[in-house]
Amino acid sequence: MTHGARSEGPLAGDPAPAGRHAVVVGGGLAGVTAALALADAGVRVTLLEGRPRLGGLAFSFQRGDLTVDNGQHVYLRCCSAYRWFLDRIGGAALAPLQDRLDVPVVDVTRPEGRRLGRLRRDALPVPLHLGRSLAAYPHLSLADRARVGRAALALKGLDLADPALDTQDFGSWLAAHGQSARAVEALWDLVGVATLNAVAGDSSLALAAMVFKTGLLSDPGAADIGWARVPLGELHDRLARKALDSAGVRTEVRARVTSVFANGDGGWSVRAPGETLDADAVVLAVPQREAHDLLPAGALDAPERLLDIGTAPILNVHVVYDRKVLARPFLAALGTPVQWVFDRTEASGLKEGQYLALSQSVAHNEIDEPVAALRERYLPELERLLPRTRGARVKDFFVTRERTATFVPAPGVGRLRPGARTEAPGLYLAGAWTATGWPATMESAVRSGVGAADAALGALGRPRPRHLFAIEEAA
Repeated sequence: MTHGARSEGPLAGDPAPAGRHAVVVGGGLAGVTAALALADAGVRVTLLEGRPRLGGLAFSFQRGDLTVDNGQHVYLRCCSAYRWFLDRIGGAALAPLQDRLDVPVVDVTRPEGRRLGRLRRDALPVPLHLGRSLAAYPHLSLADRARVGRAALALKGLDLADPALDTQDFGSWLAAHGQSARAVEALWDLVGVATLNAVAGDSSLALAAMVFKTGLLSDPGAADIGWARVPLGELHDRLARKALDSAGVRTEVRARVTSVFANGDGGWSVRAPGETLDADAVVLAVPQREAHDLLPAGALDAPERLLDIGTAPILNVHVVYDRKVLARPFLAALGTPVQWVFDRTEASGLKEGQYLALSQSVAHNEIDEPVAALRERYLPELERLLPRTRGARVKDFFVTRERTATFVPAPGVGRLRPGARTEAPGLYLAGAWTATGWPATMESAVRSGVGAADAALGALGRPRPRHLFAIEEAA
């Protein structure tokens, strides 16, 4: 197979010295990022992915005429690395951000007509940007609203670099700062469950504080929400592949790597079916258990720690109605098992009716339930939540299950997450589960790719490309 021509665009580096070759194992967001970054610096890159597509856990598939995302993925304006990634693959216009944070929150336990609350920001400095919204938020008592403000200020004062934060759980910290069970349910977990894939009591204070400080308390626009208006496969597979091809990366799918070992010449050999590749640098951008199995002896001081990083599921419920039942692009729900509902009609290619996707985090108790049981539970809940569904016909109902969607952000996970560099020169790690400081998000995945590429470029004696990583705190 031939290697593509190197990109001559503004990100391209000088031609690579002879023999400078990097192999990236894994074609999720972390691997694609690392491959693009290395290629942009003039390194010859081969990307190997075991699946028949790129995109990792953020992908699309066909179901009849529908193009279905395996799950609903969003990002925030503060996700500077993922925004860089979208720009780099030419996809920013296909996943635009809200002009201003606005989250409709419906509480089905309240009387109809008084169920809707909103979390939105004003064009004011932090923390005043959320003041008016919280003051009018109907799902909290007046006393709870006042206490939320005080807790937010206390959260803003936490030092994210303090390792002690990772030993505490967020729920206990919230209780110690006067937060009622209702405040946790109607505000803190509303945001935290979706971003952390854990309830407050099961979340590391370090990760929770990072989410809330960065997203809600750093910049007025930091929490503005963006999401793909096209199938995720259009971004993370088709456009990513196009960008890799243009950068000269050789990309192989259905190429599952079976071993990685030092070749005795100061370099590495990567074995895949039918081929063994020699490389000066290898980036393992695969899930933690797979990385553990591929790591050669001595690459990490305590490789068993990777197996101690737990995984948590996300269940996605997909419902196609014969008519429009939701007037908004999305909403969050209280008083019901339903968490977040998104309108995926246009993105999926549906021509008639409406297609809703329910994103259900912390789905340990439901992830293996039969579709019939889930249908029996969720269709009546949607009728409670969305009155227009009561006269609508369900044309399709199906579920997608990601049993290992994220790592578990439990207290103590910080010490288990390795950095990009290993003890083996030339071997690097990437993935949302590595030590990015972020929970398991698309942002964390891209940041990890940045970090691994940066470490490899330093070892290969390659300068960073001029425009590479115009992102804050690049890994």
